[in-house]
Amino acid sequence: MDQIILEGSVESIIYRNDINGFTVFSVKPSIGLSKKEKFDEIICTATVPDINIGENARLSGSYVMHPSYGRQFSAAFFEKKMPESTDGITKYLASGVIKGIGEKTAKRIVDRFGEKTLSILEEHPERLCEIKGITPEKARTIGTIIQEQALLRHTMIFLQTYGISPIYSQKIFKKYKDSTIEVISTNPYILADDIVGIGFKTSDIIAAKLGMERDSSFRIKSGIKYCLNEALGNGHVFLPREILIRQSVELLGVDVQSIENALAQLQFERVTYQDSVNEVNVIYLNSYFYMENYVARKLSELAMNKSSKTNMEIIAENIKKAEKETGTTLAENQKEAVTMALMCGVLVVTGGPGTGKTTTINTIIKLLNAEERKIELAAPTGRAAKRMSEATGFETKTIHRLLGSSFSEGSDSTQQFEKNEDSPLEADIIIIDESSMVDISLMYHLLRATDYGTKLILVGDVDQLPSVGAGNVLKDIIQSEMVPVVRLTEIFRQARQSAIVMNAHRINHGEYPILNEKGSDFFFVKRHTAESVSDSIVELITQRLPNFNNCDSLKDIQVLTPMRKSILGVSGLNPLLQRALNPPHPSKAEKEMRSMIYREGDKVMQIKNNYNMQWRVLDDLGRQVEEGTGVFNGDEGLIKKIDDVNETIRVKFDDGRIVTYDYSQLDELELSYAITIHKSQGSEYRVIVIPMYSGPPMLMSRNLLYTAVTRAKELAVIVGMSGTLYRMVDNNSEINRYTSLCERIKKLTNVIGGCDSVN
Repeated sequence: MDQIILEGSVESIIYRNDINGFTVFSVKPSIGLSKKEKFDEIICTATVPDINIGENARLSGSYVMHPSYGRQFSAAFFEKKMPESTDGITKYLASGVIKGIGEKTAKRIVDRFGEKTLSILEEHPERLCEIKGITPEKARTIGTIIQEQALLRHTMIFLQTYGISPIYSQKIFKKYKDSTIEVISTNPYILADDIVGIGFKTSDIIAAKLGMERDSSFRIKSGIKYCLNEALGNGHVFLPREILIRQSVELLGVDVQSIENALAQLQFERVTYQDSVNEVNVIYLNSYFYMENYVARKLSELAMNKSSKTNMEIIAENIKKAEKETGTTLAENQKEAVTMALMCGVLVVTGGPGTGKTTTINTIIKLLNAEERKIELAAPTGRAAKRMSEATGFETKTIHRLLGSSFSEGSDSTQQFEKNEDSPLEADIIIIDESSMVDISLMYHLLRATDYGTKLILVGDVDQLPSVGAGNVLKDIIQSEMVPVVRLTEIFRQARQSAIVMNAHRINHGEYPILNEKGSDFFFVKRHTAESVSDSIVELITQRLPNFNNCDSLKDIQVLTPMRKSILGVSGLNPLLQRALNPPHPSKAEKEMRSMIYREGDKVMQIKNNYNMQWRVLDDLGRQVEEGTGVFNGDEGLIKKIDDVNETIRVKFDDGRIVTYDYSQLDELELSYAITIHKSQGSEYRVIVIPMYSGPPMLMSRNLLYTAVTRAKELAVIVGMSGTLYRMVDNNSEINRYTSLCERIKKLTNVIGGCDSVN
């Protein structure tokens, strides 16, 4: 769509959001109307840090038709100029921009200085004393305000010249104030470090426009950090030095020596750390080297916390008593897990579906409660925490909530936690479920808040996909063989009746699943084209599956896809399912952003951690009963309200938290009728549907399929080509993650010592 230029004077401010800068205002146009159009004023919307009545505005954007408020001009870019006419200057000064100046005082000032008023106020504010009633102090105050306005205006023009949107211009000015132009002109790559949402590539474009040399040390260092951060996003804690140099050369187009020089500078500045892992030179971002070392050391130290006075006979008697009271019979490895939990400082309990992890946890909790021990239960996601609460009958929090997450607005914009070494968790035992999802950063913060003497029990399925974040924590701990591990392997009789459970284990062992047995809860629908797969998925969700145990198409059924892009990926299936399950309706407000339509009633998911996002919980009468901050990657909910006036979307998440997003934050929220299998970790759904077509072998792996199948509680349906299904079972390759937690635990525990097995 072609951009239209509209110029005119600002006549009124209708609405202003002081938090995100979104403003609704009217403009009396001088440029931008056709000869046929006759409007005294045009209603405009723009995201601007500051705008006042009387100023001249130059807007670039397009006309839109608002469903409630009619025709408006939506500005993508905004430039304001100070008024030049005496009438405009008078309106500007009387608008409230300067506290203490009303209409009468504004008129007297303009009557005295005329069209030169603003230049006099900016350059010679002392001359205001020529006006009766204006003191030297008030003159200085007025001059300061006018100078600040001029600085802001000049800075915004500078930033928008280099393609920076008004939203980010506002964030940048808030960060650097009157130093903005100097800071960015000197080193535009600082934006990638300081401003959330601006990365290396955006900074590189700005730098090129500023004429910065390609071999600038600022550029090369920023590019190296970009490569390391990209590696973190792919699960790596570090990169081998040779790989990092090669990636940096490809990204930056400079020679190896320039990269070597920049690496030396980064290490001197303590941004990166060089180490040797298995005789390979590797490079970490400094904070991740520290975190991995800390996790290894703290786990080794906690493992020393052995209960030397434990009476094995008493434990065995207590287990028998618990079995009798609950009517359960524990397998031998479950009993071993319970015993080890009472004896050891750190314990890992791992097993697949149907092997009794929940029963084991419940028995541990029962025996510890009998000893009046204080227990904290937690899981990485809201859904996983809710499942654990339902399974145990005890309150379970997300790990972030357990630690009291908050957000720092400083230059690094990092998460912070109330609980740490100085204020540890008050618990005798901490049990973490779905531990395979815990990345190195979250484990670091958890261990910082775990006091010496507190027992730590990690429960999870090590054969599932590793964490979305960097590291392979649970697997590394197990492979170190220095922390006690109990593997639950016996599939219980009730679980053996489920084809979901049995096929999950078959897949995990490299055996093909048994398909479409009569009375089964595991089905395969054969389709041979991508279009027929997507059509069948829509039919299943809207017509056939809702008849299964009264399933709700929206709440109970989840599509899990191996990939993001393609017709059968998240990007292709979500619009299709949105049209089928939540079609447009006059009663439902909607907002289009980034080629995605958000509609009231939509299923949505938070796709990045936002530690500063405020939430609240309401009771049935609409009264607030709880509030806090933090919305996390993978949290799911429904859109309850789209407010186009305030430019906000209100979402109610599955755990009851209500969060209000402004439109500038919608890059954190996406439709979730279909989600990637990676995003489903820690969740459980009554019914899952998996498209099975084609994809890269690196992605279409056994543990991806295993993870997907184990998300189903009552029914799993796979739609597509059986050949692809079998190839996934055969493909046992896992993408290697560069971590060294296993090696570090080995080194430390060999020195410190840990808890031995009871066998």
